[in-house]
Amino acid sequence: MDIILLKDIDKVGDKHELVSVKPGYARNYLIPQGLALVANDANRAKLDEIKRKEEEELAARKAEFVEMADNLKGKVLKIGAKAGTSGKIFGSVTNVQLAAALKDQMGIEVDRRRVILPEDDIKTLGAYVAELKLHPEVDIKVNFEVVEE
Repeated sequence: MDIILLKDIDKVGDKHELVSVKPGYARNYLIPQGLALVANDANRAKLDEIKRKEEEELAARKAEFVEMADNLKGKVLKIGAKAGTSGKIFGSVTNVQLAAALKDQMGIEVDRRRVILPEDDIKTLGAYVAELKLHPEVDIKVNFEVVEE
């Protein structure tokens, strides 16, 4: 069954993408949850209008994202983790923890999926640089340091 996604869904597709999924998954989960629309002719025609509105909203918020980038320049986030004597931490630091640190320390709320870490999982103490993809034209570099609690 062909559907139009209204939100990013892991392992299915990105927002506004036309994808094919099993009919039961679409009818019983995606469509009732408001995550997708049936890809009929009327909805395909509306897709262009929806994309245009989204692009206008993103263009309006671009200045806000540039201001965020300026605020983060030169600042270092501290993320605490329990570590052993060799500097290896118990567990790992993920994009969820970095998004939470941004909210707590800088007052910037970011979706965890927009935070891209230099490695899949960070397992040692030290300084790192992550990337925030908030806007197609604005990429923000965030310096953060994993310190022992």
